[in-house]
Amino acid sequence: MTRRKAYWALLILGVISILFALKLPDLRFNYVFEDFFPVDDPELVYYQEFKEKFGEDNNYLLIGIRPDNGEIFESSFLKRLDTLTSNLESLKPVKAVRSLANFERPVITPTGLITIPVIHPEDPSRRKTDSLLVLGNPLLRGNLVSTSGNAVALILNHENFTNGPEPGALIDSINVQMEKFGEATWHVAGKVHAQRIFISTMQRELIIFLSASLVLIVIFLAVAYRAVSLIILPLIVVLLGAVWILGIMAISGKPLDILMVLLPTIMFVVGMSDVVHIMTKYIEQLRSGRDKRTAIRVTFREVGMATFLTSLTTAIGFFTLLTASIRPIREFGIYTGIGVFIAFIVAFTLIPSSLSLMKPPAISAQLYHRSGWFNLLSKAYLFVLRNARAVIIISLLIIPASLYGIQKIYINTYLIEDLPSDHPLKEDFTFFDQNFGGSRPFEMTIEASNGKSLFDRDVLNQMAIVHDYLETTYEAGNVAGPLTVVRALNQASAGGSSEAFGLPENEAGWRRIERYLPRILKSENTREFISENGRTGRITGRIEDIGSSISLARTDSLRQFIRDNVDGSIVSFTVTGTSNLIDKNNEYLARNMFNGLGIAFAVVALIAGLLFRSFRMILITLIPNVIPLLVVAAIMGVTGITLKLSTSIVFTIAFGIAVDDTIHFISKLRIELLNGSSLLYALKRTYLSTGKALIVTSIILSGGFLTLLLSSFGGTFYTGLLISLTLIFALVADLTLLPVLVYLFYPARRKSTKVIEKS
Repeated sequence: MTRRKAYWALLILGVISILFALKLPDLRFNYVFEDFFPVDDPELVYYQEFKEKFGEDNNYLLIGIRPDNGEIFESSFLKRLDTLTSNLESLKPVKAVRSLANFERPVITPTGLITIPVIHPEDPSRRKTDSLLVLGNPLLRGNLVSTSGNAVALILNHENFTNGPEPGALIDSINVQMEKFGEATWHVAGKVHAQRIFISTMQRELIIFLSASLVLIVIFLAVAYRAVSLIILPLIVVLLGAVWILGIMAISGKPLDILMVLLPTIMFVVGMSDVVHIMTKYIEQLRSGRDKRTAIRVTFREVGMATFLTSLTTAIGFFTLLTASIRPIREFGIYTGIGVFIAFIVAFTLIPSSLSLMKPPAISAQLYHRSGWFNLLSKAYLFVLRNARAVIIISLLIIPASLYGIQKIYINTYLIEDLPSDHPLKEDFTFFDQNFGGSRPFEMTIEASNGKSLFDRDVLNQMAIVHDYLETTYEAGNVAGPLTVVRALNQASAGGSSEAFGLPENEAGWRRIERYLPRILKSENTREFISENGRTGRITGRIEDIGSSISLARTDSLRQFIRDNVDGSIVSFTVTGTSNLIDKNNEYLARNMFNGLGIAFAVVALIAGLLFRSFRMILITLIPNVIPLLVVAAIMGVTGITLKLSTSIVFTIAFGIAVDDTIHFISKLRIELLNGSSLLYALKRTYLSTGKALIVTSIILSGGFLTLLLSSFGGTFYTGLLISLTLIFALVADLTLLPVLVYLFYPARRKSTKVIEKS
């Protein structure tokens, strides 16, 4: 490359980088739970129809308050609760607030239906009576009052938020009101609160990941090359690659979510892989006595195609995530795959242009055969071939041991699983799970059959069967629906007695209910349970965050119970809602993972087949990369690391990156064989030539992913750990098993290497 061309290339690269950098301020952070629903699931379509009738099922915030003395019926506490309730109701995005302070129970008197407050803060003499009525009321106990009776909850229903400052402003306003409350411990749980915590955590961790990656890269490059120019140049490559892909995201309007936060780190480590192979080959050529221009030309001739192929396989590893049923995973695969090619373009534009204008580094004056790397790799090569049989036996033993461990893999996920147990947000959700029946929404629809109404007696009797199962066996809390309206009316007709909270036991009781039912159905509180035609309704409640595995099992048992005990000719029940959809992600995890891996295997097999025209070489290429995946999967099974949304993508990503070393190895082997070398000599030359680059890139890649261990999110933590382990195991396999397989099973081992030339 001439100096003129080099200057022009750097100028164009700089202009493009500046344009993308100017778009970075438009980049936004976002985390929306609904984005992680399986998009091709028919139950998602059903839930969309549910939302049209009844609205979002998780547009609420739970506010739990425990007074310091545990006395929730003291007048001073109740007065402060009443003030807080009124202040929260006045907030703009708030649609309604349910609280012990504004709860009224219906009572049917000789003069008609009236409602009476359940608490009377202004009359301390009624404290004992009020407390008995509240704690004995099934609509309040475990809902607005904790099961232990020492805490209260407010349920705040708010508008449906999209992106923007409104959710954060609402949380800030609530925090201001809670700070004024005083003398109590308080907790907040809900979707918008969790999303805000997740977003702020992602913003902080992005800076941590970038800083840690930069520090590690500088250390590794300094140890490996000991030249300032060979440290600065790779850093510029990875930084520009990250700027380009983030700029593209900003232009396309794609925000950074919990998966996309990994993208800059991946860009760093993948970009470094390209650079290290280029720089290592360049220094090797200079040490062999070639001048700078010749060294650059030979380097890009020998490494260029291999690096393109590794970029291709890595990108395809990410593109296979398009087979996933979850939109954020698909988008993560698209942008990261594009980012891999961007790293390749930047590296093969910036590096040759810069090297053409720079003096050769001083390290290139050292004779290669006298370097420490040469001696280390020579000894390793001899050791591996002398123990070829042992390498094969150990590899064969690893496979069944890994398969045993894989059988123990457990698929499970939690709503707030990504945070440690001592995180304040996790503690808030746990507080509601333990004291108020749960923090996750539960939804079920009711469809009356054959023209019946939801309030026909036989329909209500069938509802009672399901309600009782939900409250006992299913362990749902705060279960409410059309049946709740009728039960409350029956209680009202008995003067508010808790024992009367059920269906009428005689004809007179049914007539009293039917007399007042039309008036009750016009109230705002009952419209959320019943559609306009009166034939479709919902049963809503809350459940604990028990994990998707247990939750799915309970839901399956619920469906079976309904099939066995409910008359489908009268009414039908369908489980729906956001929690159900999030749990159903598990049904797609294994399928998505195997689909992605299958595509990645096929691409690698195609590349190996094109290079060597040999089915045997396809197997030789795949085996050293499959075994590390089996080992890591076995580690997951043995150590109890669950397969979930974040860890399910590990294997596809890790394979796409780990196979890069194998492709560099076999590409160099092919060049040596085409030059007429014998197999043994070609294998040795390949081992010594690529060994350093394989080790350095694997260390940098693993170190880069290990920075993810600094994350507060469990999924991010395990993603970094598992990918790092896979890369290390793949390096070991490439330096031991791969050369042994080539030596023992290469198709032309006992034939003239002219066969390779003909291919």
